[in-house]
Amino acid sequence: MKKNNLKHLLFINCMMIIAAGCSTGTEKSQEKMDNKLQLITLDPGHFHAALVQKSMYADVDSVVHVYAPEGQEVKSHLSLVDSYNTRTENPTAWKQQVYTGQDYLEKMFAEKAGNVVVIAGNNKLKTDYISRSVESGLNVLADKPMAIDLDGFNKLVKAFESAEKNKVLLYDIMTERYEINSMLQKEFAHLPAFGQLEKGTPENPSVTKVSVHHFFKNVSGKPLVRPAWFFDVKQQGEGITDITTHLVDLVQWECFPDQILDYKKDVEIVSAKRWATSISAEQFEKVTKQKEYPEYLKADVKDGMLSTYSNGEINYRLKGIHAKISVTWDFQAPEGTGDTHFSVMRGTQASVVIKQGKEQNYKPTLYIEPSAKTDLKAFEKAIQADLKQLNSKYPGVELKKIGSGWEVLIPDTYKVSHEDHFAQVTKKYLECLKKGQLPAWEVPNMIAKYYTTTKAREKALGR
Repeated sequence: MKKNNLKHLLFINCMMIIAAGCSTGTEKSQEKMDNKLQLITLDPGHFHAALVQKSMYADVDSVVHVYAPEGQEVKSHLSLVDSYNTRTENPTAWKQQVYTGQDYLEKMFAEKAGNVVVIAGNNKLKTDYISRSVESGLNVLADKPMAIDLDGFNKLVKAFESAEKNKVLLYDIMTERYEINSMLQKEFAHLPAFGQLEKGTPENPSVTKVSVHHFFKNVSGKPLVRPAWFFDVKQQGEGITDITTHLVDLVQWECFPDQILDYKKDVEIVSAKRWATSISAEQFEKVTKQKEYPEYLKADVKDGMLSTYSNGEINYRLKGIHAKISVTWDFQAPEGTGDTHFSVMRGTQASVVIKQGKEQNYKPTLYIEPSAKTDLKAFEKAIQADLKQLNSKYPGVELKKIGSGWEVLIPDTYKVSHEDHFAQVTKKYLECLKKGQLPAWEVPNMIAKYYTTTKAREKALGR
C-alpha cells in the first residue's frame, strides 16, 4: 500500500473511532482484557461473517476457530477469508481452525477456543446462538438482525440481562454509522443553523429514510451466492425486521445521540406494512445455484414465481418525533448502479438530505436545504459559521452553493466502502472490550431498536 493511502486510512480510522467512541465511565460490566482476543466464528451462513476478517486487528489472535455444519455455507465463508489472505495488496494472515461435525455447537461450548463469538447467518437460529453464547460467558459480535419477531425480541432482552450478569459484551454490527454522509447528516442536524428537529406528522415525517437493496450483487469482486433459506422469511426474517434494523438505528443515533431510550415509553408504532418481491426460478438459480425451490419455500411459490416478504415500511414516533422508514428489495440493480439510500432530517430552519439517484451518479451525496420560511442571508452566515466548527472535527468538508441550497463536498479520504465499514465496527467493539463496557446508551437503545422492528412486524400482520 502506498504511504499516502496508508496515511489516509489511518486518518479515517481515527476519525471514525472518535465519531462513534466508547464509554469511559467508571462502572465496568467486564474486567479489562489484557491478552489478545481470540475469535470464534459460529455457523457463518452470511458473508458478513467473512467481512469482519477482511482486515487484521492488532489485539486479535490470527487463529480463528470456526464451528459450523458441513456444507456450502461454511465452504463459501472459508473461501472468502482465504481470498483476503491471498490478495496482492495488504493480505491478511488468518489461520482457520475448522470443525464441521453435527455437534458443532456443543463442541464450541466445550472447547471455548476463543472469547469473542462472531455470529452472522441464519436468523432463525441466531437469537438462540446469541443467548447460549453469553450464558456460557462468551462475548458476542452479531450481524443484524439479532431478533426477527417478538418471541426473538423477548429472548434478546434476556440475553442482554445474561450478558450483564456474566460480564460479557453483546453488540450488533451497525455499519451505517460509519458511512460519512450519515455521520455528517447527524452533525449538521445538531448545529445551531439547523434549528430544532421538527416533530413532524405521519403524513409529513420529521425523519424519512428509504433504502433499496438487491438479491444479486457482487461482494469482494465476485457474484454473491446466497443460501436458499435467505428467501424464507421464517429463517431470514421479513424485510420489516431485517434491513430496517439499520434505518431504525440511524434514526435513534442521529436524532438522539448519546441518549438512553426506553422502548416502553419512547417508541410508538403508528402504522406498518409489508409486501413481497417476486423471484423467478431462473433468478433463484442464478443467486443460489440451486435448480429447484426447496420444500420449505414451495408454499410461497405460485405459477413458478417465489414471493418473499422482503419489503417493509414503518411509521412511528420516537420521543415524539415522527419517523418513516422503508426498505425495498429488487432482484438486481441496473448496470452501473447498486443499493441506494435516501434520507431526510427536517429542522425548523433547514433539512439535511442524503440523495443517491441518477443525478448523483448513484453515489450518496449530502445536501443542506433551507426551509421556505428561512431568512437565506442570515442562514448562510449561520451555516458558514457552523462549518468552521465542524471543520475542527472533519477538516476539508466544504459547502457548494446550488439552486436549492448547498451541496456538502466531502474529501475522498472520508469515503470508505461498505465492506470496509465492518472493520471499523469491529475496531470499535474491540476498544469497548478493552475498556470493559459499551457506552451506557448502547444496550437500552439496541433493545429499543429491536422492539421497534419486531413490534412493527406485528402491526403489519394485523396483530
